[in-house]
Amino acid sequence: MKTIALFTMLVVAQLSFAQKATLTWYTDMNEATAVAKKENKPMMLFFTGSDWCGWCHRLQNEVFKTPEFEAWAKENVVLVELDFPRSKPQTEAIKTQNRALQQQFAVRGYPTCWFVKPEKLSDGKMNLAPLGSKGYEAGGPANWIGGATTVIKAK
Repeated sequence: MKTIALFTMLVVAQLSFAQKATLTWYTDMNEATAVAKKENKPMMLFFTGSDWCGWCHRLQNEVFKTPEFEAWAKENVVLVELDFPRSKPQTEAIKTQNRALQQQFAVRGYPTCWFVKPEKLSDGKMNLAPLGSKGYEAGGPANWIGGATTVIKAK
C-alpha cells in the first residue's frame, strides 16, 4: 500500500512539474536566429535591466509570466533576452552582442521589445528585419499580446 501511495505521489509531482514548463529565453543571438529560421518565426528581442529595472520586472510579472503569454509566445515567436544588468555577471561576448543590438535598434529605455525577422542576405550574412517595437503597457497580458500580435502580423 505504501508503494502505491509513493508511486502516486511521484507521478503527481512529475505532472505538476511538466505543467510548469517555462519558456525558453535565448541569450545567444546565433542560437536564437537558427531556431527562428528553422521554425519560421519572428524573434522577440527583450531589452531589459534584469537586476535594477522596475518596469522590466513589472512587464515580466504582469505579462511574460502568465499562461496567456506563454501559450502565445510558444506559437508565435522565438524569445531573446538582451540583458543590461548592473551587478549580475555576464561574459564579454554577451555584453558585446547586447550593446551592438542596443545600438542597432536605438534602444534608449527599458523595457523595450523589438520584433524582428531574420533574413539571409545574398552575401550569406544574416539581417534582422525590424517589424516593430513595444514597451511596458498597462492592461495585462491580453492587451500586451494584442499589440504584439498586431506588430508581428503587420508585415
